[in-house]
Order: sequence, then structure tokens, then C-alpha cells
Amino acid sequence: MHRVPLVLQIFIGMLLGIVLALAWPAGARAAALLGDVFVMALKSVAPVLVLVLVAASIASHKRGQQTRVRPVLALYVLGTFGAALIGVAASFLFPTTLVLTAPGEGVPPQAVGEVLKNLLLSAVTNPVKALLEANYIGLLTWGVGLGLALRRASDTTQQVLLDGADALSGIVQWVIRLAPLGIFGLVAGTLATAGLSALLGYARLLMVLVGAMLVVALVMNPLIVWLKTRRNPFPLVFTCLRESGVTAFFTRSSAANIPVNLALCQRLGLDEDTYSVTIPLGATINMAGAAITISVMALAAAYTQGVRVDFGTALLLSVVSTLAACGASGVAGGSLLLIPLATGLLGMPTDVGMQVVAIGFVVSVVQDSCETALNSSTDVLFTAAALAPPAPAPLVPPRLAEV
Repeated sequence: MHRVPLVLQIFIGMLLGIVLALAWPAGARAAALLGDVFVMALKSVAPVLVLVLVAASIASHKRGQQTRVRPVLALYVLGTFGAALIGVAASFLFPTTLVLTAPGEGVPPQAVGEVLKNLLLSAVTNPVKALLEANYIGLLTWGVGLGLALRRASDTTQQVLLDGADALSGIVQWVIRLAPLGIFGLVAGTLATAGLSALLGYARLLMVLVGAMLVVALVMNPLIVWLKTRRNPFPLVFTCLRESGVTAFFTRSSAANIPVNLALCQRLGLDEDTYSVTIPLGATINMAGAAITISVMALAAAYTQGVRVDFGTALLLSVVSTLAACGASGVAGGSLLLIPLATGLLGMPTDVGMQVVAIGFVVSVVQDSCETALNSSTDVLFTAAALAPPAPAPLVPPRLAEV
């Protein structure tokens, strides 16, 4: 297993899953257990990993050490809002309609104020409850609080916390090494249950979603990095997509991909005191792909219902999508349940929003994988861009300098 690259193993597992689903659907449904075990393993270890990593990184920070977290956070917010705008623009250029027939279920948030209220309540929830429910906003809050409190602890205590973070990162790496089997089970079970026709029926919607994410990954993000560093951004962009995005595409969890991103930051030679904070933080709040999903799906519902959306409403939708994306969970499908918030903003009833959520789960086989790959790779990209020294000013010829 160590001789064959992990990405190639995952690709082989995906192909075998497709073959099994087409040749033996019953066996493919049984193989879905492998995918369920893989996803459950990621969900079980990721919340604990976020809590311990954040606490350890802040506790081990020595006073007087300079960190550059604020520039990274600014890039996170800028990138998420820009992604929401691109999602809105893509929906305007390629309007998409949906088939809404099934009755909706559940009680999604109805207003931006309710989302902010839920974020505040999630931040102060019981830490045990936050771990059980994978509440990453609450885990982030408790991790920061524990880290600040343990900064005055002894070096031995801080080292134990760091060793615990390393151990949890190792467990996640072990789970990711089993990704080929997990992907085999997920692909086989999904295709055997839903079939290719389920995805082909929403091919236009998927094209808009994935196309907008590609524009963000290959156009907007490189532009932001160039404006920040004044260097050719594409070597760094492609490195992040290859080393982080591919793994996140198959694990479909930004939180579970944290150890991969930390290792990539180390290979890039970045400041550990900074990336040890910004990478877990980015897995929680840097959600450009989620902003695209929320805005595109909401506008697709608007086109279906005949709701006219003007420029001001579209801009407000981008802001709401940005705020909602920051509250999306760092696990598979975390952004879908926030779609009814956006549809409610456009004046559509809750029932319509929940039907759009159901469609989102159908296309999530592709959408959520691309979304997570964009989210996770951008965490490393913006951290590296904020920590990179600016390009030296070009030399001016003496004669031109005299002029």
C-alpha cells in the first residue's frame, strides 16, 4: 500500500465501485457498509481532533512570538464572499430550474438573525454535547478557551497536549489510508441505490455548481494570491489542489483533512505558530464551496418558482450565503441544511427550501466532494499567501531612475 500513491489507490477503488454497481447491484449495496464505516470513522475522530489541535496550538504559543492570523482571516472572509458572488453570477448566466414535488420536512432557520443567534448559542454549548453533535463552532470556542487557559500551565502539561494532538492526527492518517476501501463502498452503494440517472437528471445544476467552483479555484483564488504576494500564484494553487484538494474530494470532510493540510504547510516551510491555528480555523469557517452551493441552489429554486431576483437582492443573498457558509459543519453535507435560509430570504416557503435540500443530497455525490476539495485546499492556499514575503520590487535601470 505504501508503494502505490494514495490518490491512485482511491481512483482504483472508485472504478471498482462503479464496475460492481453496474455488474452486481446487490453486492454493491452490501459493499456500502465499507463506505458507512469509513464515513463514521471520520465523523468520530474529526471533532476531537479540532478541539485538541486548537487548544494545543494556542497553549504552546509563547508570549512575544509573532503570528499573522489576522491576514489569513481577512483572506478567508474575502474568498468566501467572492465565491458567493461568483455563484450568483453563474446562476444569472446559466439559469437552472428544478423539479419540486416531494413534501418538505424539518425546521430550518428562517432569518439571518436566527442564524447569528444559533451561531452564538453553538459557541457556548456544552463541550461534551459539542463533541457528540460535531458542533465545530462550539469546539472551536472551547479549544480557544482551553488553549488560553493552559498557556500558564507547565511545559510538561503543554507537551502532553501536543503529544495528544499528534496522536489524534496519526489516527486520522490511518483512517485516510483506508480511503480506497471507503470510496469503493460509497461509490458502489450510491450508484446501486440511486443509479446514474439520478445524477444525469440534474446534470445542468451540477455543471453550474462545479463550474462556479472551478472558476473560484482557478481564477479568483489565484488572483487573490497574486494581489497578496505579487508572485505567480499557479504553482502554489496547483500544489494545494493536488496535495490537499484531491484527498478532501474523497473524504468529503474539511475537519478530517486537517492533518493533511498541516503536513502540507510543514512541507511548504510555513510558520507553525500561525498555520497550527489557521488550518483548524479554516476547516470551520473558510467555506467558499458552501457559499456557492447555498447561492446557486437558492437561485435555482427562485427560477423554478418564478421569483424575480434583482441586483440588490442578489447582493444580499451573497452576504447571507457568506454568513451561512461560515456556520456550515465541517462534515459531508454540512452546507445543504442552510439552503432554506437563503430560499426564505427570497420569499419562498420552508417546504420549497426543504425540497431543494433533498435535491442537494441527490447531487451531493459530486457537489459535496468538489465543495470540500475547494474549501480544504483554500485553507492552505490563503495561509501560505498571507505568510509569503512580498515579491521584491523590480530593478529600475539607472537612466530611467534619473528620469
